[in-house]
Amino acid sequence: MEGLNVSDANLIVHLHPSKSNNIYDAILRELSSLLFKFNENFDGVVLAYEFNILDKNAKILIGIHPFFGVRLKAKLLLFSPKPDMLLEGKVVKLSQGSIHLIVLGFSSATIIDEDIREEFLFKTKHEEEVFISKFHKRHVIKIGNMLRFLVKSFDEEILHISGSLVPPHTGSIWWLDRHSKEVSQPDRGNKSREAEEETILQANGTVGGTEVFSINNDHKIKKSKRKRIREES
Repeated sequence: MEGLNVSDANLIVHLHPSKSNNIYDAILRELSSLLFKFNENFDGVVLAYEFNILDKNAKILIGIHPFFGVRLKAKLLLFSPKPDMLLEGKVVKLSQGSIHLIVLGFSSATIIDEDIREEFLFKTKHEEEVFISKFHKRHVIKIGNMLRFLVKSFDEEILHISGSLVPPHTGSIWWLDRHSKEVSQPDRGNKSREAEEETILQANGTVGGTEVFSINNDHKIKKSKRKRIREES
């Protein structure tokens, strides 16, 4: 699925001296506080992380005593949906004027009437609300289906996606995967979705370079100035 990427980053985690007896757990708590929140420095929502401590000798941070800084090299799995990307989500609600989805189990998405192509007709079938293609009767969208849709916009504050089913290569994944020759669908290869996600997590490629960021105890990340980095080295 598009929108997922792995980024390498050098970090400085600010810790209170009271946490010096168990630095590893303290670092885990600080990094965990970043999960499922949009971070401007990384331009995405942090979904997972792994890290290595670069220097066993912590540095006392000038100007913000009594905190000390621990240098880390972290690998972050980020969710960064952009306009025109293809995402996949589970349908959780349908109405005549909208389709509501959950993406990756935490982000909501809505596709409103004007962004649902005219091919799909809203019907109530066996007391179940569905969208059915008038060209392909087996192309059905119903609650519980996995849907491939196009991103129109992403609200970073509430993690909400506005989507579109206008392009022909969007719709029910079950149907699209079985009729890929009938729609101009990008080549997704033969990997299963689980294998694809595992590949992303284990990817050696990086995005975003290796800038140094600083995490303080109020869970905000700030870029460290090069001069300050040299002083702490």
